[in-house]
Amino acid sequence: MDGPLNVLTCDRFLAVCVKPSGVLSEAGRPGSLPDLLGAFLRARGEQPEVWVVHRLDRDAGGLTVLARTPRAAAKLTAAIAEGALEKEYLAVLRGKPEQPEAWLEDLLFHDSRVNKTFVVRRPRAGVRSAKLFYRVLGQAETDGGPLTLVQIRLITGRTHQIRAQFSARGLPLYGDARYGGGSGRLALWSCCLSFPHPKTGYRVKYCQAPPDCAPWDLFRSVLPAKLSPLSPGTESTDQ
Repeated sequence: MDGPLNVLTCDRFLAVCVKPSGVLSEAGRPGSLPDLLGAFLRARGEQPEVWVVHRLDRDAGGLTVLARTPRAAAKLTAAIAEGALEKEYLAVLRGKPEQPEAWLEDLLFHDSRVNKTFVVRRPRAGVRSAKLFYRVLGQAETDGGPLTLVQIRLITGRTHQIRAQFSARGLPLYGDARYGGGSGRLALWSCCLSFPHPKTGYRVKYCQAPPDCAPWDLFRSVLPAKLSPLSPGTESTDQ
């Protein structure tokens, strides 16, 4: 990781951080996000223990919230279960979606043996429903073919959901070799988080643009300096 951890806010109950790409969300290894945040808190003379309440893929980057007390962790976990923690992402797709915006709904099966998620046709043991909304923000032409920047409202939080749902439609994420997106840094960024604060109950919102590096730099002209959450259109299912 280059430079210090970017901590957007930190109070007695939680911390909202920008997880760098390549950093593990879960504790257990040196250099994980809880480890980095613990070092940040220790340097401030504060108790370094934190609780992970949601995760980002290791190769993805962007906003994540961690709890600083067991009670705050329980409240944030409950907010996730109730759908009260809203998550949005930016992704760069290889190819061009047929529609400028759409709801995607699928059945997903995650095979832990190969750590890969598959879109399947029928319910069975281990299969879970998955749903998201996307909107196209811009497109770019490259020697490797067209790229499309999309903003995504994640309704469910399945393992590799965004990567699997778009790959199944012939639109793998840039840099996602596991799902057919080729080499490079995975272009998946957690850009907006909104949730009720575990102490006050008031809804708080955070947005963060991706770093100015490939392939995000191809979309400088369309990436807003200040991101705002999506307002999904009329719900319809694309399967």
